[in-house]
Amino acid sequence: MKLIARINLVALLFASAVTGITAQEVVIDSTNVIQEPIGGVALAKDTIKPFERFKAEGVSAVIGEYVVLDSDIDKSYIELVQQGIDVKDITRCQLLGKLMEDKLYAHHAKQDSLEVSDIEITQRIDQQMQYIIGEFGGDEEKVAKFYKKNSIDELRDELFATNKTLMLAGEMQRKVVADVEVTPEEVREFFFSIPEDDRPFFSAEVEVAQLVVEPEITEKSKQNVIDKLNGFRRDIVENGASFASKAVLYSKDATRSKGGLIEGVKKTSPMAKEFKDMAFSLLEGEVSEPFETEFGWHLLTVDKVRGQELDVRHIIIFPEVSQATIDAARTKIDTIRSSIIDGKITFADAARMYSDDKETRNNGGQLVNPVSFDTRFDLTKMDPTLSAQVYNLKEGEVSKVFTDRDYTGKSSFKILTLTRKYDEHPADFSKDYEKIKDLALKEKQIRAIEKWQNKKIQDTYVNVNQDYYGCQFSSNWIQN
Repeated sequence: MKLIARINLVALLFASAVTGITAQEVVIDSTNVIQEPIGGVALAKDTIKPFERFKAEGVSAVIGEYVVLDSDIDKSYIELVQQGIDVKDITRCQLLGKLMEDKLYAHHAKQDSLEVSDIEITQRIDQQMQYIIGEFGGDEEKVAKFYKKNSIDELRDELFATNKTLMLAGEMQRKVVADVEVTPEEVREFFFSIPEDDRPFFSAEVEVAQLVVEPEITEKSKQNVIDKLNGFRRDIVENGASFASKAVLYSKDATRSKGGLIEGVKKTSPMAKEFKDMAFSLLEGEVSEPFETEFGWHLLTVDKVRGQELDVRHIIIFPEVSQATIDAARTKIDTIRSSIIDGKITFADAARMYSDDKETRNNGGQLVNPVSFDTRFDLTKMDPTLSAQVYNLKEGEVSKVFTDRDYTGKSSFKILTLTRKYDEHPADFSKDYEKIKDLALKEKQIRAIEKWQNKKIQDTYVNVNQDYYGCQFSSNWIQN
């Protein structure tokens, strides 16, 4: 059980470096300390002396070119609490160790010339800001005030720097474990080395299908958007107006704070095909005609050509949806749901015929877990919105209609069904081989990571505040 607990703790503290940051994970480095208590949660006691007050300038450690502040540890606690994670057994020592490892990875990622794309960082920030702003009821001023920023754009800039560090750390950690594999014999040895009473229980899992109906966007709404973008284009091309200024004033995504700038666009960048095709068809300084992607309507210009990469600016706006089309979409999905419940059509067939979600409709609406890439979802780790809808469903039962909103604010109506449910159960080598293999692989990766860390710590400038000398770090951060 100690081995499994160790793997689980490492997975909790270090998963962001391996798999990337979710929309909910928004740890902001090196900002003014948030003075509010951490949700009234009793925190684990450390072996270090008590801290009475943490100053924003208080330095906990220096790793290469990076600094970890006392306030960074405070905000790590707050973030874990906001994610619903029980922090009573997580110590400041453990969180400092996590932060120092992130900095060590980022430092050596730069040394190894690893890079992360600005567009990837921006896309991640868009997801994070959608979540944060949603938690504050859409009030951007409240968000800025909570994070002690003068504006929402200042918060975005800080998130950009933080995410860049974490993504560099992730790239370095992926490189370290890239060649780590486990053989079937190693999986067997791992499993049977665990005493039978200490073997893990696997949580209840579900397979879920969805049917999505989006309010129709009328041709008039589309034309209004095209006319607006054509007006911007005329003013830029004929009157010399600034594209960047138009983006700041009118664009509806996070790039507006940088005048619509997206740097380092490649043909392989994870962006809409239409967007990349348009970008690489333009000459430097040329302004596109209005064009559509699945995200909205765009106006695009190429700022600079840098070999096989482009720096572009864009303006994105969305057609308005009338109340009449919203009401029609609601009526449609209510009718579909009634037909499914009455047995006139199966959920899978209804999804194939009527769902507006392109990714799932051909599979009868079946959702794929974005982490494991299979169809199973751990009920304890599902997206809270999704979990709330399916938690009490029985197999084959259909949820009530609910409204979902994407990062653009566009609404759609959804229904879900539970296609299969797997009850909590003790690990079984045959039935749970893939999960056991994953645990064995993680354990082997941890050993590889620890070996790499201890070597690199010797090669890197490390200075830990004496207040933390009593910590029992897993790596040799406090060098004698």
